[in-house]
Amino acid sequence: MSTPYPKEPISPLRARMIDDMRVRNFSLATQRGYIRGVKLLAAFLGRSPDIATAEDLRTFQRHLAATGVTPGVQNMTVSGLRFFFRFTVDKPETTRHLVYTYEPQKLPRVLASEEIGRLLAAASEPKDKAMLSVAYGAGLRAMEVVALKVSDIDSKRMLIRVGNGKGGKDRYVMLSPTLLEALRDWYRIARPHTFMFPGRDKIGPMTTRQFHRICQGAAKRAGLPKWVAPHTLRHSFATHLLENDIDVRVIQVLLGHAQLDTTARYTQVATNVIRRVMSPIDRLIPLDAPPADAPPPDDPPPA
Repeated sequence: MSTPYPKEPISPLRARMIDDMRVRNFSLATQRGYIRGVKLLAAFLGRSPDIATAEDLRTFQRHLAATGVTPGVQNMTVSGLRFFFRFTVDKPETTRHLVYTYEPQKLPRVLASEEIGRLLAAASEPKDKAMLSVAYGAGLRAMEVVALKVSDIDSKRMLIRVGNGKGGKDRYVMLSPTLLEALRDWYRIARPHTFMFPGRDKIGPMTTRQFHRICQGAAKRAGLPKWVAPHTLRHSFATHLLENDIDVRVIQVLLGHAQLDTTARYTQVATNVIRRVMSPIDRLIPLDAPPADAPPPDDPPPA
């Protein structure tokens, strides 16, 4: 069974926290984030974190802010510490001074269709091209791409089953003919048994870190910005669907979003949609235009 930090010796306190998170079916990413927060606290205090006081935690959060830790990491740390002290050590009052930090909401970065084409063309191997095609062609998250199984591809119904996505939810997305051909090209070469994109051991799935490297390598060869990552393809998928007049509620289902508000943010970057909106100023009657029922003006006197 995998653990957030399988290569490190696990103390009884950390093992207890991991058990508390597993029984609540937390994802590995959440477990890593929560444990990282408790480790940061222990390193700051120089002693076991379970004996920290409320004032210790208040000082620790000030330290995080002063050292330039991003709001996202601060908030993950606060969540992890609240969980640790509430459930693992049963001292919920210890976290009474911890507060969440305001995190500015940035618009997702997307690529133009032509840039997506360049990225896919720059994929050096059929496996790389297939993975990037799945991320863009079906809008999957990186963790969903690497977890894709051969049995998830339903070529008869032209659907992809996304099992155990974010929040443990399953969903279906469309399987386009172009994407199916890319997957078949890879399958004919490797004949994967369980996972569509196996890792180095040929048994388990590839890691998301490896997938990020593949994406960044293709982006570099295609002359695209350094910020291009697998999630950029998911953002581009949603934005391009919106620009092609696909209902935002359908896009919500395809992306597996629990809240429509999460999907609706793509309307802010769907430039084709924005350009088609008619400004109210264009509907105004010019101020110097005569009324519609005004008599025609007299002919000007001859020169």
